[in-house]
Amino acid sequence: MKGAILLVEDDAAIATVVRAALEDEGFAVDCSDSIAGRDRLLRTRVYAAMLTDVVLADGDGIASLSAVQAAHPHLPIIVLSAQNTLDTAIRAADISAFEYFPKPFDLEELVRAVVQAVGARNVAADPQGEGTHGALPLVGRSHAMQGVYRMIARVLRNDLTVLILGESGTGKELVAEAIHQFGHRKTGPFVAVNAAAIPHDLIESELFGHERGAFTGAHAQAIGKFEQANGGTLFLDEIGDMPAAAQTRLLRTLQSGRIRRVGGRHEIAVDVRILAATNRDLAPMIAAGTFREDLFYRLNVVPIELPPLRERVDDIAALTHHFLEQAAADGLPRRRIDDAAIRALEQRPWRGNVRELRNAAYRLALMARKDAIDADTVHAVLGRPEPAGTAPEASFAQAVEAWLRAAAPPDGTLYGAATAALERPLFSRVLERTGGNQVQAARMLGINRNTLRKRLTELGIDPDGAAARR
Repeated sequence: MKGAILLVEDDAAIATVVRAALEDEGFAVDCSDSIAGRDRLLRTRVYAAMLTDVVLADGDGIASLSAVQAAHPHLPIIVLSAQNTLDTAIRAADISAFEYFPKPFDLEELVRAVVQAVGARNVAADPQGEGTHGALPLVGRSHAMQGVYRMIARVLRNDLTVLILGESGTGKELVAEAIHQFGHRKTGPFVAVNAAAIPHDLIESELFGHERGAFTGAHAQAIGKFEQANGGTLFLDEIGDMPAAAQTRLLRTLQSGRIRRVGGRHEIAVDVRILAATNRDLAPMIAAGTFREDLFYRLNVVPIELPPLRERVDDIAALTHHFLEQAAADGLPRRRIDDAAIRALEQRPWRGNVRELRNAAYRLALMARKDAIDADTVHAVLGRPEPAGTAPEASFAQAVEAWLRAAAPPDGTLYGAATAALERPLFSRVLERTGGNQVQAARMLGINRNTLRKRLTELGIDPDGAAARR
């Protein structure tokens, strides 16, 4: 027996599945559906780890953990939650939870986390209390956003450099602001600079400052962004647009923790956390020699990739309500929106991502002729979306129909045959896109890396062969 696990979960179905998986792994599992039951069990047995839901019938599973941690300082705690928001991930980090799993979760991944937690029992907890985080800038509970929330929570208590990736309008600066606002540097300054918005001949002065007389027009000493951010966070947006000379100076600063103003003679020590972001694919830029490979590795310590809105359609309703409330706070008419209007919004392509949706919500608030926004209002104000036949979902449905007509499998085998028929070209194409990198492919697919590796073996797909077709 590997040890005893305490599972605090009021959903009987989830508790049954998790208990069976942990017992198969060799653990003894005790279950409770309440805080009171949890506390009784903790008094009767020593546990190697505890898994707890957040919302329980008799209280908040996280808020009630301070007493548990005081009495059991080396007990690893894994938080499970259907309250899939950034606030929940941060609260789990606040109580130094070993891991946080939003529901629904990957059962294999959960079991691995429990095994790791039991092996790391010597890591002492550092409870911080419940905390009050107020209104959060990131909205959405889709599966695609849960990985983002978890990564944000993991980098709050360290100074690791983070590279935030994503299309324009996905909210990269909001992620940077959240890391600063909820991290241990929150009392220091947050300074943002957009590399694409600064003329190339001025960017070094903007970042590092300059001395009087350093160049024509430098009539006085100027303090750069690094010095302005000292003790806090410097957010370098659109890092892919930074010119080569500035890349070299930035790399030197990241390596040494010191800067020299343009025209200056002395180096100045700076204590700054670096967050960077780009909407560009840096790999071909590195291959072309326009972006330094060594700088990329310095920046890409922890990558956080923001999904485009088309991959988190489930969040459109929550985002729209949020933006309509913002519009009312900004002086526009307060509007309600019905379900049909939400469905109309979900069918749009949103090439401008969350930023485009925000602008659309403000326009709807302004232009709607009645308090409740309906589908007709959406179409009248925003126009009709592209014909349904051009949407990826429609194309896929047509492909499935054609496949069924051409080779319908015998009864009882449809699901397996359809899954294999979908997975083979899907996995091959994704591996081509990632150059055979299975970690990136699993992230793009939204599945566990071990699951991907297993399916590739079962389907007879060679990752290296797929990459070679790129």
